[in-house]
Amino acid sequence: MVHYCMKFPATVIVLLSFCMFPAASQNVLTIERALEFAQENSPAVKQELMSIERNRLNLKAQRAALKSNFSLTLNPVGYSVSRKFRDYDGQWYTSESFQTGGSLQIVQPILLTDGVISLRNNFSWQNSSVNENGVNVGNNAFLNSLTLNLEQPLFLSNSLKRALKQNEFALENAEISYALKRLQLESDITSDFYAVFNSQSTLETAKSSFVNSKKNYEIIKNKTEAELAPKEELYQIMVTLAKDSASVESAIVQLENAKDKLKRTVGMNLDEEFDVKAEIDVKAVTVDEDMAVEHAFASRLELRRREIEAKLSEYSLIVEKEKNRFNGKVGLSLGLTGNDPVFGDMYSKPTQSPSVGVTFTVPIFDWGENRARVKAKELEIKSQELEAGEERIDIVMYIRQECRALRNLQTQVEIAEQNIINAQLTYDLNMVRYRNGDLSGMGFVQFQTQLTSAKNDYTNALIKYKESLLRLKILSLYDFERNVEVVPLSDYSVKSK
Repeated sequence: MVHYCMKFPATVIVLLSFCMFPAASQNVLTIERALEFAQENSPAVKQELMSIERNRLNLKAQRAALKSNFSLTLNPVGYSVSRKFRDYDGQWYTSESFQTGGSLQIVQPILLTDGVISLRNNFSWQNSSVNENGVNVGNNAFLNSLTLNLEQPLFLSNSLKRALKQNEFALENAEISYALKRLQLESDITSDFYAVFNSQSTLETAKSSFVNSKKNYEIIKNKTEAELAPKEELYQIMVTLAKDSASVESAIVQLENAKDKLKRTVGMNLDEEFDVKAEIDVKAVTVDEDMAVEHAFASRLELRRREIEAKLSEYSLIVEKEKNRFNGKVGLSLGLTGNDPVFGDMYSKPTQSPSVGVTFTVPIFDWGENRARVKAKELEIKSQELEAGEERIDIVMYIRQECRALRNLQTQVEIAEQNIINAQLTYDLNMVRYRNGDLSGMGFVQFQTQLTSAKNDYTNALIKYKESLLRLKILSLYDFERNVEVVPLSDYSVKSK
């Protein structure tokens, strides 16, 4: 289905740009440059970029946690004296001990099985003595213990893989939020640009109307003084002149307010001064509605976000199911210990210390807690599936609405363009009648108001058309003016290592 949303008899050209006046030089700010400026200065964009960086670092940390972890513990000095009672012979004795040593531990998570393997080496030197009945018995020796341990969960999902995937999804979600904020920022800046342009056009029209009213006032004043026109017309044109003067003042206020809003959106200082010089280039645009919908389904970031939410909910469901579920753990340990007063002879008579243990956790009764939590999570997942389906319907509906709006705005722009021509011709003809005295001042004001209204309607129609095209671009992620795909993250690539 192909719709021709714009086809003008003549090309209407209007250029939109900003002329900012700093202390030394004048800068021109286009919409593209405004977006670049906003990316560096907009608080909302800064927050999204910080969120991306935060999640990127979290993912980096999670990946680093899967590598071998080395830790060294040092005990340089240890000294103790204690008085103890020996049960088997009923004797009291005093023991004194001095030791120094340390331990090195290497821990390696196993991503494939969710287990942990560790190697620990304890080395120490100890000098101890026992005083029993006034007799000192001393001993000193080197001691080294090397132990290899393995802990492996049983009957549970792989928490290491799940945590890694959750961090990857968190980073992708942050990138999506940034891209959506960029699109929203483009929409806001464009809207504020055109609001300033519209306000300036309104001001120019109001000034033109005021100048015409002033000329008419002089004409009526001269006619009244020459008694060629009644005083009622002079009073009426004075009222019209006052109204036009008030319209100029109101337009100035509206323009300044629109500029302040744009400054805030872009991230400029509110004290910055700039001028707006605008030209909107409106050209014929062909929109394939079916292609727009298809491209939206393939590219819309909101749909990808829904998929991520569904995956994260599935992980949460797995965790809930495993909270009160039968599970187990296997522990294996192989140790080798040696000690001797001579450092080189520590392992002359080593002692082996293997161990193995299996533990099972068997839930018996939890009063329905686990079943309720699992059911709640399943309902949450179903709700997300319904929302995802509704979002796809909304995409189709909004794209269709925007295409219909474009066709309607085509007609409005064409009519508004013709209305300006007709209103201008009518105004010029009645100006001649008014000067010749064939038309009253009150009657002429009507044609002047009609021309002003036609100019404002034309400006509004052009702006609405451009805004409608932008909305269609955001909805479909396809720029039909340039016939190119919109890739929101094309200027920002997060490379996680």
